Amino acid sequence: VTTLCLAVFLAISATQNQLNDNWINYFSEDIPVRAATDVLEQRISGADYLEFNIRAGKPQGINDPEFLTCLDNFVQWLRAHPQVEQVTSITDVMKKLNRVMHDEDEAWYRLPEQHELAAQYLLLYEMSLPYGLDQSNIINIDKSATRLIVITKNLGTRALSDLDLQAQAWLYRNAPPHMQSQGTGISITFAYLSKRNIISMLSAAFGALLAISVILIIALKRFDIGVISLLPNIIPTTMAFGLWGLLVGEIGLGLSVVVSMTLGIVVDDSVHFISKYLRARKSFNMDQVEAIQHAFTTVGPAMWTTTVALVAGFLVLMLSDYRMSADMGLLSAITISIALVMDFLLLPAILLLADKP
Repeated sequence: VTTLCLAVFLAISATQNQLNDNWINYFSEDIPVRAATDVLEQRISGADYLEFNIRAGKPQGINDPEFLTCLDNFVQWLRAHPQVEQVTSITDVMKKLNRVMHDEDEAWYRLPEQHELAAQYLLLYEMSLPYGLDQSNIINIDKSATRLIVITKNLGTRALSDLDLQAQAWLYRNAPPHMQSQGTGISITFAYLSKRNIISMLSAAFGALLAISVILIIALKRFDIGVISLLPNIIPTTMAFGLWGLLVGEIGLGLSVVVSMTLGIVVDDSVHFISKYLRARKSFNMDQVEAIQHAFTTVGPAMWTTTVALVAGFLVLMLSDYRMSADMGLLSAITISIALVMDFLLLPAILLLADKP
């Protein structure tokens, strides 16, 4: 009863984990790439970025004052966001040109109010660029869309995807349909890729647990034993992630492989224990208590030995300067340790209750 209560408590705590990855924080602070990125964020700008393809809806449409005004409002909203470091937009170029053409008067640091004037400013700017350069890095050929670049702080994948969703929501509420856009770039691509991989890995691992239980039902020819085997196979993983939710609260791409990586070890121990228990019941005509004692005697020492060896091996990974490897080793060691406890405390108790003569 105590073990089940603890398992339920930690299973609830597992829901506190958030799917999040921050690739630069995986390195310790003395690693050159981490040190360089920290200096970049402190003195220049952030390391992550988002890009938006903002469409004007028609050729030469980026010169439309209404489009420029809406785009500038979006830029100002982004700049006011606490996680945004810098925004690059064509509206800043337009404002600077308007100010320059009015003798650097700050009162004219605003968007041009006529379509033709904006087009003339843009042509003037393009002609003034050095030889070989043009505006194709920020404006498409027919001037029907512009590129908006948002530099952010060193965010995790969750915070970056949240920023993208907030930006899309702002455009949905305040901009016409043709201006709707989704953030792109390597940072947000990795954010969504990491989230998809984590969810797929965890769901596939738990699906494999169910498949293993079905196989055990067929192999052992006992439906009740197959159902019983689910508990010692599922509970260690949920308890480990529950403990991780209390201590850390974040699951990254590295931790998502823990379930699949430890699945064979967890299932192996419970299968050996159950098979020896059933053999004692059928071949030696032992009662429940004697069969459990027989299982402890025959496979107990082997389970202890393999668990100690595997836990020690995984704990060595904690010495790594790469946090993904260190966290993966720690959570794997926790999962394997809990699996042994479940096989020694919970599984025998369930067999006593469920496997009636």
